[in-house]
Amino acid sequence: MAAEPGYVLLEDGSRLDGELCAATEPVTGEVVFNTAMTGYQESVTDPSYAGQIITFTYPLIGNYGVSAEAMESDRVHARAVIMRDAKNGEDAPTSERGWLDWLADCGVTAISGIDTRAIVRHIRDAGAMRGGIFPASMDEAEAMGRVEAEPRMAGADLASTVTPPEPVILDGPGPHIVGLDTGIKLSIVRQLRERGCRVTLLPCGSGPEEVLALDPDLVFLANGPGDPAALDHVVGTVRELVGKKPVFGICLGHQLLCRAVGLETFKLPFGHRGANHPVKDLATGKIEITSQNHGFAVVGPGGEQRMESDEPVRWETDFGTAELSHLNLYDRTVEGLRLLDVPGGTVQYHPEAGPGPHDARYLFDRFLELAR
Repeated sequence: MAAEPGYVLLEDGSRLDGELCAATEPVTGEVVFNTAMTGYQESVTDPSYAGQIITFTYPLIGNYGVSAEAMESDRVHARAVIMRDAKNGEDAPTSERGWLDWLADCGVTAISGIDTRAIVRHIRDAGAMRGGIFPASMDEAEAMGRVEAEPRMAGADLASTVTPPEPVILDGPGPHIVGLDTGIKLSIVRQLRERGCRVTLLPCGSGPEEVLALDPDLVFLANGPGDPAALDHVVGTVRELVGKKPVFGICLGHQLLCRAVGLETFKLPFGHRGANHPVKDLATGKIEITSQNHGFAVVGPGGEQRMESDEPVRWETDFGTAELSHLNLYDRTVEGLRLLDVPGGTVQYHPEAGPGPHDARYLFDRFLELAR
């Protein structure tokens, strides 16, 4: 396909020029970066990226093509893609289409030839910010107007835009897992199904009476986009379920369960997005390399954003004591906790690892023990 000149513009006026290489429509969103070397298709189809423009830090993106089995949902959720050197290869045995051809078919704007290292360094210093991708023919003042009109991620309820309109029911012989679907990834569903679970996914606006009527063995809170502080309607539902049924949350679900028991969350400067984040399991002392995709975190028991000790510190919550179970070794943020007086727990990262290392998949077995 013929390349068209274009540029990336950030809300602080930073501009980088490149070439549009898929769809060419102007697009805005929160500009973030992902450090994974592979899994570009899984990333853009992850509902947690709704409202965001992904900058891939690995320079070559698109080498091996795309396939149906790599989808994490039914469509692309990322607004756009920024790359250093975009490829349109189909070299994997399972490849069904070239990356750039597929993005164009999906109507997703992408740009190549960008110094992605410069964007990442800038975001790490200044924080994730709004931005956009525009054709070179668009006046920069008009482009900046579009960037400034883009809503900020803080306060954004994006889960309501990705939740299913009707319940999804998947039969199985094992425990009945009922999820409030704020944007669950298909690889999470696969992990539950591989363990024989019967899975029911409800729209995230469902009330506690709808969940309890299904008599779940465990309530599961999954990943999803946006600010957990904007999801008081979901938090209220979860609050009515804690203590009545075992509850386990990952990623956004971790944040929602923490807020439901009375804890606070805050926006990270530039988030955790990639497949190489070290996390310490405080119960075993083991360090796992994890897959992550989130822009918010949970405040510590003393109001701190960094946990300076490796000790399993405790919070006093509205439902008894909670204990720190996992710690991020990059920035020492909270990566998980256990509820000690009611059945429940959380992890901030993605144990299903779609894409990423499989170090933490045992956690699915651990939280299914709550269901039993």
